Amino acid sequence: MLRAFLAFSLFLCAARAEAIDLKGHLQPGGFAVGQVEPGATVLLGDAPVMVGADGTFVIGFGRDQGADAQLTVIHGDGKVEQQAVAVTPRTYEIQRIDKLDQNMVTPDPATEARIKSDQAKVKAARATPSDRRDFLGPFIWPAKGPISGVYGSQRILNGTPKAPHFGTDIAAPEGSPIVAPAAGVVRFAETDLYLTGGTVIIDHGFGIYSSYLHMSRVDVKPGQEVAQGQAIGAVGKTGRATGPHLHWGLNWNETRLDPALLVPPMPPAGQ
Repeated sequence: MLRAFLAFSLFLCAARAEAIDLKGHLQPGGFAVGQVEPGATVLLGDAPVMVGADGTFVIGFGRDQGADAQLTVIHGDGKVEQQAVAVTPRTYEIQRIDKLDQNMVTPDPATEARIKSDQAKVKAARATPSDRRDFLGPFIWPAKGPISGVYGSQRILNGTPKAPHFGTDIAAPEGSPIVAPAAGVVRFAETDLYLTGGTVIIDHGFGIYSSYLHMSRVDVKPGQEVAQGQAIGAVGKTGRATGPHLHWGLNWNETRLDPALLVPPMPPAGQ
């Protein structure tokens, strides 16, 4: 978690004398923060990375990230340097979910069109990273309850293999409070997406967005600033859900991350 950053050394090509120190989680589902001189350009692989006015940048790693990633820094004088980033591998569970409405598993053309429209709206909400620094602080759990789904697990729905699960599911009674795990600004808040039902997205800065799905009630609006611990809605079972729970997701831009890496173990019931 970001409460106590771990420092990771980057092995660098011989052209550079000093490695950039990355702090965070160098593993699939994790993100890390680095610093370069103001005005430098940073790329992860071939993808440009947002760099703040003070040289701060964030990089994230998706579920299927390989053991090596390449960080490229283009300095203000045009000098180009590359660093190899060692990424610690992970293994994932298999999760079987049955008794779903089959149209939720294999939607008809009209439903598929609605799903694509919903997804386009969600993507647009994450299209413009902000310079907020809320992601630098410690995160808290947005809800309390047993963990019923984990990041990266292969989903088999009604016996059909589907996309992996990208988030952490927290089982809780319908109507249980959901709070913001860190400060930020709401970029998306809707009550009736086909797959995810009541959905909220919070911007924490530099492409780090958290999302909250299947909500029974949404208590915030786009553009609203929220503080850590502030109520944003309630647990539900809207959209594609077999029972009341919160799906808590995390993104670095369009790369899906593991929010459970940011928090301590779920406290025991009653605490």
